[in-house]
This record gives sequence, C-alpha cells and structure tokens, in this order.
Amino acid sequence: MFTGIVQGKATVESNNINNGIMRLVVKLPKQNTKQLLIGASVAINGCCLTVVNTDNFPLVPFDVIDETLNVTNLGNIKSSDTVNFERSAKVGDEIGGHTVSGHVSALAIIKKIDKNQDNVSIRFEIDQKFTAYIFDKGFVALDGCSLTVCDVKDNQFSVSFIPETLQATIFGDHFIGKQINFEIDSSTQTTVDTIKRLLPDMLKNIELST
Repeated sequence: MFTGIVQGKATVESNNINNGIMRLVVKLPKQNTKQLLIGASVAINGCCLTVVNTDNFPLVPFDVIDETLNVTNLGNIKSSDTVNFERSAKVGDEIGGHTVSGHVSALAIIKKIDKNQDNVSIRFEIDQKFTAYIFDKGFVALDGCSLTVCDVKDNQFSVSFIPETLQATIFGDHFIGKQINFEIDSSTQTTVDTIKRLLPDMLKNIELST
C-alpha cells in the first residue's frame, strides 16, 4: 500500500527487455535506500514494483512483466528519464494523500496545460469506461501522486498542481500528449460498482411496492 505522497524523483539507469520482461534499474536518492530489502515494494510512476536485488545501492533493480508494460507508461520510458517514486507505507505512517494500491488502472493522456502565477492546471483524457469513477473533488492517483479532481467533462478531467507538487514530482516537466499512469480510488470504485449492481433490483422492488 502507498499513500500517494510521492517521496521524490529518481533517474532511470537502464531498462533492458528480454523475453518480454524488462529489468528496470532506477537510481534512488541514497537516503531512500535505507533498510530497503529484496521483495520490498516501491511505486515507480505509481506502479507497484518489487525490489529484486540490493547489491548495488543506490541503483535498485525491478523486473517488469509484459502485462505491466502494456498497461502502464513504464514501457515507454528510457535511460536517463526521471520517474516518481514512493516506498511502501508502514503501519502508523501518516496517510497524507489517499490509499493507493500501485495497481495502475490504465493510461491517461494530457490534453491541455494551463499555467498561471500560482499553479498549473492539467487536463487529462481517459477511456470512457473509467469515467463513472471520476468525480468533482474526488481522488485519483496520477503517476503515483494522490490528487484531487477539479472538474469532469465527458471523458476528461482536470487537476491543479501547487508549486511544491510540481517541484517534488515529474509533473513540472510534462507536456501535451504525454501518457500518464492513473489509478482509480478503490473505495470510489467499490461504491460505484455496488450501486450499479444493486440499483436495478432496488428500482424493481420500488415499482412492485407502488
């Protein structure tokens, strides 16, 4: 589990693919490798990955399977790119964002970027089938960053970024057309799916009782 509070930016050292599996090596800040063990979970651009070797810190290797490469933007990154990272939460940690599983739902595409003196607003486009889970003032995780939805229109939604978030994450370097990992808030998805499943029977019972 993750909190959606990105701990910093890391540099991709290499990303070699062999037999459909990418060995992704990321250089983390040295202070973020303390007590990092084999099998530990680290979110890279919001995607939960498992540490496979601890012999060469601060270089940290992960194996990324083809399914993950197909669903996320990790298949598009290259050596020297910068990624968001967050180590998994510990019991008792403050949940400053919202609960994030690290299981990316799909890719969002940046359609518009508006900059002003105080913040940056970015509009994202997603597949229509996910729009039922996006609400004004609801949560969404974008490249691992817990964010609040500002407005929703059709299959697009916008999010505003304060200067601190832009500095601490890779969003300050994003551009129109870039693909972003997004994860639906699990509690929102559960609520929506439950209502959709139960509503027909509820309406039928109301009709029968009137």
